[in-house]
Amino acid sequence: MSETKDLPYTVQSIVEKKIWVPGKLFSVKTTRDPDFNFKPGQYARLGLGLGLDEDEAMPPASDLTWRAFSMVNQPDDEHLEFFATLVPDGLFSPSLYELEVGDSIYIDKTTFGFLTIEQFPQGGTLWLISTGTGLSAFLPMLNDEKTWQLFDNVILCHGTRLIEEFAYTDLIDGVKERYGKRFVYLPISTRETHKDYPQKRFTDLIVSGELAELAGHPMDPEVGRFMLCGNPGMTTEARKLLGELGFKSGRRGNLGNLAVEKYW
Repeated sequence: MSETKDLPYTVQSIVEKKIWVPGKLFSVKTTRDPDFNFKPGQYARLGLGLGLDEDEAMPPASDLTWRAFSMVNQPDDEHLEFFATLVPDGLFSPSLYELEVGDSIYIDKTTFGFLTIEQFPQGGTLWLISTGTGLSAFLPMLNDEKTWQLFDNVILCHGTRLIEEFAYTDLIDGVKERYGKRFVYLPISTRETHKDYPQKRFTDLIVSGELAELAGHPMDPEVGRFMLCGNPGMTTEARKLLGELGFKSGRRGNLGNLAVEKYW
């Protein structure tokens, strides 16, 4: 691996690539710098040298193209893993999608984000509401023992358009087996019938009260702690709706019961 001591990034290699939905959803696993540390829920910036000379192994960070991705893996795992959506006419994702095992990728040395369980008071029910690849931020929390020490129950809500877009279900099934009734998983597809779940957006389910019914837990600010991660439309609207129910973000050192991640 190249020496990047004086640079704000490290050069890592792709060690595994998985296609979840051809031409749409994929994940990459990379090598990891020993000094790269993060908390579940935080994200990294991945960089690609789009349009740069291939012989320039360590270009200035300002010459690279960067995008934010949450870590899927546990903080103590050997490798880093990232879950992504291919945007055919996008600037970044098509090139990321084309990477193969052995190819290089730049990873910022700094981790970002405050979507961590430390933002909430202890106890109650942790609601993790995600759409699309926003699921990534929550996966490391599910197998983090601290999550289950801090909260009585965990509800993972994952919204997609199609059933085939539900990813990491083996990992999620393992969490269910381990924690039983303390864990609720709600996979909601808006365009296809999936089991007995309604074909509705999470925001509609919040307004109607159906989300609480499906989860079997009240949406009560006294005991609920909400995290939102996904497309900006969902997070903005859901934040407003939850605010109307009495949920608030933490401010100036005071713990809240609502946290939202913004990549955009």
